[in-house]
Amino acid sequence: MNTQPFTPALGENAVTITRVAERHWHALDDDLVVGRGHAGPRPDGRLFVSIDAWHDAVFDRLAEAMLAELPAPLYTVVDEADVELTARWRRAGFVIRRREWEYLVPTDPRVTGLEAVLPPAGVTIVPAGQADARLLREADRAIRDEVEATVGWQSMPAEVVPHPGGDTVGDPAKYAVAAAPDRYLGLIRVVTAIRPRIGLVAVRAGEQRRGIARALLAHALATQHRLGFDAAWTEVHESNQAASALFEGAGGRPVSSNLELVR
Repeated sequence: MNTQPFTPALGENAVTITRVAERHWHALDDDLVVGRGHAGPRPDGRLFVSIDAWHDAVFDRLAEAMLAELPAPLYTVVDEADVELTARWRRAGFVIRRREWEYLVPTDPRVTGLEAVLPPAGVTIVPAGQADARLLREADRAIRDEVEATVGWQSMPAEVVPHPGGDTVGDPAKYAVAAAPDRYLGLIRVVTAIRPRIGLVAVRAGEQRRGIARALLAHALATQHRLGFDAAWTEVHESNQAASALFEGAGGRPVSSNLELVR
């Protein structure tokens, strides 16, 4: 545990920066927590940092302490509309690496225009909760290797939930898949909380441009509509024109954007 006392402004009580765990820091003012910092690795090995503090001086001091003890490069994600937070990170030496659009997508098939969409011949959609876990993981691994060999998996949405043991699937029940007789050709992951989030839509390279992604999206949105949700949301890298076209073709519209910054 490391502590670093400092006085953020004239007349204020001394604030102490304390490393309370391997990747956690607290800013304390007379034993009151006035700021928190955290660092966590993503499955791709990149280290992401976050700081929660009301005052610029506390943020800056937390950032200084964390950056002095963490290995570079470091990443963070902010809402682009949060100009103040973006400025804080840039003041700490971070630069914008990429932008992600957040889309709001209707679920009603009469609105999306996907009511009559079917998978191509020889392909069936297996609903979430019914996919074979082994075939699902094989398809996920193959797709990830294909993406990594081209644009790189880091071009995929920045928000990735880590799973133990290097498992990139996590809960197979959250995936619907497009199935051929002997393997899975594509997959879609939907996590339902306050509003459904489409975390991933992906198709094997050799099976693209056959309408599989559109059929998966049609199935997933219709399922959420039957569950009572009128919209779902998803993130798309600004350079991924195919994904933007897929969601915009279903009536999706960008409502906000996130920035990934790196130092």
